[in-house]
Amino acid sequence: MFEVMEHIKAEINAGVGCITLNRPRALNALTLEMVRQLTNLLVNWRDETEVEAVVIRGCNRTGPFGDFCAGGDIRFFYLASSQKDESLSDFFTAEYRLTYLIHTYPKPYIAFMDGVVMGGGMGLSQGASFRVVTERTRMAMPETNIGFFPDVGASFFLNQCENNIGKYIGITGQVLSGYDAVAVGLADGILMSRDLHDNWDLLTSSKLSNVGDRINKFQAQCMSPKENAPTPSWFDRHLASTFGQETLDKVLERLAELDGKWAKETLLKLKERSPIMLYVTFKQLMLGQVLTLAECLRMERDLAQHCFYSTHGTRAGKNNETFEGIRALVIDKDFSPNWNPTNLNDVTPEMIEPFFKSPWLPYEHPLADLK
Repeated sequence: MFEVMEHIKAEINAGVGCITLNRPRALNALTLEMVRQLTNLLVNWRDETEVEAVVIRGCNRTGPFGDFCAGGDIRFFYLASSQKDESLSDFFTAEYRLTYLIHTYPKPYIAFMDGVVMGGGMGLSQGASFRVVTERTRMAMPETNIGFFPDVGASFFLNQCENNIGKYIGITGQVLSGYDAVAVGLADGILMSRDLHDNWDLLTSSKLSNVGDRINKFQAQCMSPKENAPTPSWFDRHLASTFGQETLDKVLERLAELDGKWAKETLLKLKERSPIMLYVTFKQLMLGQVLTLAECLRMERDLAQHCFYSTHGTRAGKNNETFEGIRALVIDKDFSPNWNPTNLNDVTPEMIEPFFKSPWLPYEHPLADLK
């Protein structure tokens, strides 16, 4: 069976459901229709006895692989937000449901994370039973760059990283190489890009009749214990203690006190972000330390609603921080977002707390049924 949708190719080969994201001109950025199609595929294959495992990859303009997924389509976010289009709200509900489905999928689900793997691309891959990267991988949760927050379950999976590295990644938007991803526990194995096609074929051909045997052979070829991975170039001996502080104020104070290039560059990076959304992100990641995946996704769904449909703060509705961040970095590309407030010192608790008050009653929440 081979099915071609507008931006997704799907087929079943030798007992394995194969998905290729096929929107290369947009780095396979996700639309609402793509999210719905992926959900339908996975639900159908979950209940299909013919399918024993699922593999997913992206493509670039030359063919399969090259890039995985750059995240959600933020140009759509901008247009939908400006037009008060409710399909934007539908997108986040559907995307977070898909994230939950992947994390709880009962069959092996293997993600080939070649090239760009950011934002929503992490939602498609971090819940995988096996996550493989390459020397071309560029991984990040870069949402704070645009006045948003790391979502698609980042409150949960970033907190699986040791030594407060996940908090650092989520707040700064640090880009990781494939080797970095293995080192911090955001990937399970690494392959050279030249070997991707052969390993995809290994999993999806019937040369070994048993799907489990194929998966075992594949994992044995690329399994990379994080203890053996090189230390990331951006890592600093002060990272764990600095980002282990209980408040963002204390993190900023610690960075200001430290000498050295890492502290200075990190502080400068944070001062370029939306002050409000940095505080929101810090609290989000702190809360995520003690929440289940379902609870994290419900919290993130609340935050997303507030980011695009807020009625509180000095920049509400169409003029929200996220809208301004997308305008500056993606639409107009002047790279000069007009954050409000402009200074981290001007953020008050009263500005942050409304983000964490759900706009829905518990039984009305769009993700209320997630367990």
